[in-house]
Amino acid sequence: MLTNRPRTKILVDGGDPYETLRIKNLMGFVDGQTTNPSLIAKNPEIQRLNASGHKLSSQEEKEEYKKIVQSISPLVGDAGVSIEVFADLDTRAEEMLAQGEEMFSWIPNAYVKYPCTHEGLRAAQMSVQKSIRVNITLCFSQEQAAAVYAATKGSKAPVYVSPFVGRLDDRGEDGMDLVRNIKRMYERGDGHVHVLAASIRNLNHLLCSFALGAELTTVPSKILEEWAVAGFPMPDRDFRYKGVDAKGNSLKVIPYKKLDLNVPWESFDIAHELTTKGIQKFVVDYQNTLRPSA
Repeated sequence: MLTNRPRTKILVDGGDPYETLRIKNLMGFVDGQTTNPSLIAKNPEIQRLNASGHKLSSQEEKEEYKKIVQSISPLVGDAGVSIEVFADLDTRAEEMLAQGEEMFSWIPNAYVKYPCTHEGLRAAQMSVQKSIRVNITLCFSQEQAAAVYAATKGSKAPVYVSPFVGRLDDRGEDGMDLVRNIKRMYERGDGHVHVLAASIRNLNHLLCSFALGAELTTVPSKILEEWAVAGFPMPDRDFRYKGVDAKGNSLKVIPYKKLDLNVPWESFDIAHELTTKGIQKFVVDYQNTLRPSA
């Protein structure tokens, strides 16, 4: 069991309450949880229903999601449970907000996840005005993180931005550089946005998240189990992270950009192909659990 907790809050990246409980027993705590349509589709109960030939209606899917989230909620701490809205590339902000308002009412420690798109940021802007806690997901650039900051100014609760480290690594860019760059950029801000390092693929990613001072990190259970087996190591002053690809080649550096956090969020170029691909993947995973509409 982990006795010296890192300053970085640890969230379980998953959609299975039993898995969350197992990790909580292993570490002695879980600060929070992140969920999304792909993770919910992998939930053992959803898988069992699908294997039996039962495809869910969209209403049944929502009810199952609600049940899963309500089971996880009491297991985690004040970092809460991030619940992702069901959005494709055409979903309007008003539709996302309507989902977000409902999802926020499911549990007392909810965070509503919106994609880092123009409509997702519009939904986030409206949400913080209604005191709905938000987590902006599928962040792949410093410009996107700057837009998150500008769109959510005035939020009473911390806003989360989730840079996806592993998916940048997959295309040869050093995803941890993005976390480093966002942290540096936010040093000049008011502190209302917290960095949640996501798409953690290995122990080095986890340790680097700690070393960079990410406020939070969301981690698959298998990586947290690896960390436990290794004795819960922490990065020391000599810790050096070296991003490498599957072949051991160094990852491409993502350079820091000097951006003005005080300009309107709409002025930032927030388009990113990995955000688009991420939304498309979530839609496919979600639809695979649904029965075709008549």
